[in-house]
Amino acid sequence: MGPLARGHAGTGDHPAQAHWRWPIPHLPAGAQQSATVANPVSGASPDLLPHFQLEPEDVYIVKNKAVSLACRATPATQIYFKCNGEWVHQGDHVTQHSTDRGTGERQREGRHQPWSLGATCTALGGGLHGAGAAGTAAGVLVLTWRLPVAGLPMMEVRIEVTRQQVEKIFGLEEYWCQCVAWSSSGTTKSQKAFVRIACECLRVPGWGVGRCLRPLRHPCASPDLRKNFEQEPTGREVSIEQGIVLPCRPPEGIPPAEVEWLRNEELVDPALDANVYVTPEHSLVLRQARLADTANYTCVAKNIVARRRSASAAITVYVNGGWSTWTQWSGCSTSCGRGWQKRSRTCTNPTPLNGGAFCEGQNVQKTACTTLCPVDGAWSEWSKWSVCGAECTHWRSRECSEPAPRNGGQDCHGPELDTRNCTSEFCSHAAPGAEDVALYVGLVAVAVCLVLLLLVGVLVYCRKKGGLDADVADSSILTAGFQPVSIKPSKADNPSLLTIQPDLSTATMTYQGSLCPRQDGPAKLQLPNGHLLSPLGAGRHTLHHSSPAAEGADFVARLSTQSYFRSLPRGTTNMAYGTFNFLGGRLMIPNTGISLLIPPDAIPRGKIYEVYLTLHKQEEVRLPLAGCQTLLSPIVSCGPPGVLLTRPAILAMGHCVEASAENWSIRLKKQSCEGTWEDVLQLGAEPCTELYYCQLEAQACYIFTEQLGRFALVGESLSMAASKRLKLVLFAPAACPSLEYNIRVYCLSDTQDVLKEVIQLEKQLGGQLIGAPRVLHFKDSYHNLRLSIHDMPSSLWKSKLLASYQEIPFYHIWSGLQPFLHCTFTLERLSPSTCELACKIWVWQVEGDGQSFTVNFNIAKDTRFSDWLVPDSEVGAPALVGPSAFKIPFLIRQKIISSLDPPGTRGADWRTLAQKLNLDSHLSFFASKSSPTAMILNLWEARHFPNGNLSQLAAAVAEVGKQDGALFAVSEAEC
Repeated sequence: MGPLARGHAGTGDHPAQAHWRWPIPHLPAGAQQSATVANPVSGASPDLLPHFQLEPEDVYIVKNKAVSLACRATPATQIYFKCNGEWVHQGDHVTQHSTDRGTGERQREGRHQPWSLGATCTALGGGLHGAGAAGTAAGVLVLTWRLPVAGLPMMEVRIEVTRQQVEKIFGLEEYWCQCVAWSSSGTTKSQKAFVRIACECLRVPGWGVGRCLRPLRHPCASPDLRKNFEQEPTGREVSIEQGIVLPCRPPEGIPPAEVEWLRNEELVDPALDANVYVTPEHSLVLRQARLADTANYTCVAKNIVARRRSASAAITVYVNGGWSTWTQWSGCSTSCGRGWQKRSRTCTNPTPLNGGAFCEGQNVQKTACTTLCPVDGAWSEWSKWSVCGAECTHWRSRECSEPAPRNGGQDCHGPELDTRNCTSEFCSHAAPGAEDVALYVGLVAVAVCLVLLLLVGVLVYCRKKGGLDADVADSSILTAGFQPVSIKPSKADNPSLLTIQPDLSTATMTYQGSLCPRQDGPAKLQLPNGHLLSPLGAGRHTLHHSSPAAEGADFVARLSTQSYFRSLPRGTTNMAYGTFNFLGGRLMIPNTGISLLIPPDAIPRGKIYEVYLTLHKQEEVRLPLAGCQTLLSPIVSCGPPGVLLTRPAILAMGHCVEASAENWSIRLKKQSCEGTWEDVLQLGAEPCTELYYCQLEAQACYIFTEQLGRFALVGESLSMAASKRLKLVLFAPAACPSLEYNIRVYCLSDTQDVLKEVIQLEKQLGGQLIGAPRVLHFKDSYHNLRLSIHDMPSSLWKSKLLASYQEIPFYHIWSGLQPFLHCTFTLERLSPSTCELACKIWVWQVEGDGQSFTVNFNIAKDTRFSDWLVPDSEVGAPALVGPSAFKIPFLIRQKIISSLDPPGTRGADWRTLAQKLNLDSHLSFFASKSSPTAMILNLWEARHFPNGNLSQLAAAVAEVGKQDGALFAVSEAEC
């Protein structure tokens, strides 16, 4: 055991009761130098036994590398290792003394005195005893010292064990070591720690690779660490502030593996992060998930043999969105009358992160509001004149009280008091003279004006009679639907009148045949519902015997020589163009419901215009929309802009609004020369100018304009009940060579032009229609549109859609600026022989309207819905010039206009005709034009071309004629 020798004075094997002797270097030679340590802590409490804070653990000796064993105890004055029952030499111990401050303070508080440490060296052969005494007796030195400390004494001891020490006891038992600590109260032993030699893995021929051999002469153990974890952490998505537990059960190993955690390949240290701790079962616990905890977590197990990593677990900490507080209500949208105001909120409290759910509900709220309209003041009636005073004056007064100004209205303008000269017995009378002369002159001037007006009226009447070529005998021509009738020839003494053939339609053809061939019936475009018509000129067109063919030939010759006839782009399917004169005409873009009617006399006589009509794609023209505005119609241009029109032209186009005054504010926008869009008309309000007027019907609108340009219809919803029409159309491949089959569901604005574009697109993709189109009313409720597929036979088909439904955001649909919105359902046949497809497709708005399609057809040969597709080449001409553009024959039209424009007896005039045609809501607009009857007939033309029923119009005109029997009476002289 070295220089340290154990005495035999004590009992048992406790070192505190043995006499330990060591040489004292400065004693005289030959003296026995030794000391005995007894009662190391003389002042210690008798109930304080040593307590181990660190005990030695099992270790393996790898190759020839020594291992270290350590233990720490308090209160302890001495600690020694005992290995296999033998005390380890003191010189092999590495000792460190310290003080357990916390424990000492608690004892001091209880005893009201500090701990003290005392040690006494006693000479075995007698001599000096006592504290602080020193001397020599029989060569023995006796020392006594005292160390005051503030806490309990703590000692930590380490030793090293080599491979040679373990091999010495081979075959007897396993090598073990144990710590023994003592204080004045007694001793305490630690647990035993076994020291083993790790076996080396050797390559042995025929035994494979890595086979471990146990040496014959030396004991060894086989440390190991399996590859597979018993339990690995798994990734997940958790909400912020939610607790997370990542379990980890490391693989079995000898010695058992130590576990540590990595976050994005960086070590997780619970000592540095109070939100993290590791359980004794090696699970990693995050008390409250934070955004910074989004990472990849890896469990690492290691021992002296190997280091294993688990699969990484991806933890995503998401944040669900939350609404901010509502803003203040905006001001009322109108300064007078009924309007609306709104408030908004944002999904920013908090903002959704890492896939968190978006806020549910509305981000904008609207409510109706009413603003008191300002009322301007108006004068009351003048009072009676006062009695004439002595100054030959009298006066009268009035008040600004009918009504009085209120709500910021303007005061009355003008004087409140009016005075005038008068005569009475109190003042002198003026002599007659100059005033009488002035009166007579005025009367003469009035008489002269009346005579002149009478002469002008007579001349106008004569011109009207002389300018009319033929007259209708009676109203039976109208009730017969404008069929040819016999017209009496004009008298020989009236050569100025044209001799009309019995067939009026023949006469009309003769009149215009040189200009453009007549196109009737199926050769014309099948238009949808038409609407309002423009006012036609009331002028007469006198035709002479010698000029019709020559004048027509001259007109055609002039058209062929016009250099600008080729100035516009040709060949586009979304454009129509033609050259027109005072006879007017019509332009149409096939399959779109878009047309432009140019009434007779709209182009000044003597001028020829080349007019075009264009449908713009929405990606070509940027229409800025603000707030809750939405595009309700296609964007259409007609031109050239800036040309002079003496009568309004009529632009017809479709729309997709379910119009109601309480839910919508609809405006007509026109693009200016500078490129900005301006509001030129608000539907339902009094027009601010006579240049524009718009008639809105169920599916089409008709715009009267005297200035050509670029137009669009824009709406702004006033309540969440406002809705737009969506056309739902299903397409699928006409041929399916693979197992995959795609069904495309289009959600389009319900206008003909958008449907035409989608059909052309699908034809390029090789698609076919697989269901009748449906209409869905999409409300301004800020809810998205959802689409899902159901009831599909799972034995034949399967859907590749991962979610239960697809969704189109609300604003993508409501803006109207994305024309071809669609969702695709990708299906897969389980067998190439499967051709029958049966399923249901649901399309609905959350908390709104919905539609369902029942799909049941053969994907290889079913073409039952091909009739819904409009053919590429629609029969009809995009440009019609002259009378061929109108259903009503020209001469009959002129007769109706001349008969119904003047006010008639018992109301038999244009107003009655408007009532018969259900157009009486536009009387104020018709009355503002020079020929209201022409406006009504133009409106009828626009709404009913080319399939209008002339018999119904004739019946309406005949009804007006019955009210005034002389309306269509024609004298023999006129015939």
